[in-house]
Amino acid sequence: MTTIAIIGAGAGLGLAVARRFGREGFTVALIARNQTRVDNLAATLTAEGIGARGFIANVRDADSLTGALTLAAEQLGPIEVLQYSPLPAKEFMRPVLETVAGDLVGPVEFSIYGPVTAAHQVIPGMRSLGRGTFLFINGASAVRPGATVTGTSIAFAGESAYAQLLHDALAPEGIHVAQLIIPQGIGGGEPSHEPDTLAETLWTIHTNRDEFRTYAAPLV
Repeated sequence: MTTIAIIGAGAGLGLAVARRFGREGFTVALIARNQTRVDNLAATLTAEGIGARGFIANVRDADSLTGALTLAAEQLGPIEVLQYSPLPAKEFMRPVLETVAGDLVGPVEFSIYGPVTAAHQVIPGMRSLGRGTFLFINGASAVRPGATVTGTSIAFAGESAYAQLLHDALAPEGIHVAQLIIPQGIGGGEPSHEPDTLAETLWTIHTNRDEFRTYAAPLV
């Protein structure tokens, strides 16, 4: 049995993805900063017959993130799929002319250092399995910078570049790296952006293993 680790797990997309992959036999490692939240999510999944456990980590703290991923693999089984989808902090989203260098530290730690730390932690296990999938989830500012969300625009661009490089480097080893762009945010009444629909899209990305970037809907 293998595991999907969802970094930034919550009651919306994280829970929907956990259910979708859980139905296919994956155990689920739910990783977030709040132990009570991930424990409650794990309890919900367990009641539905899906093996799950919660782990706490701050993606801006490399030791806590590697520790959570290590525990997840030890307790649930090797990590075959890693989803990186924590929700950026509101303070990352300042207008460009109000943004100073110090304002970029948090976004860069969050969206660049975090993914690099997570990837280096789980790649050896994926290599041992002979397969694996990385799922990077971003908003539209990852491909179209927004002047009112400067921190995330810059940091998401860096995350996108890293993910693309990772895709090119790992594809020959049977490890697929993919990015899903969600232009209009999760939910809000747009059918293509509802958690269950996005979870199905992510399952398709995992199974089809073709393009690097997928859009939940066209950019407008």
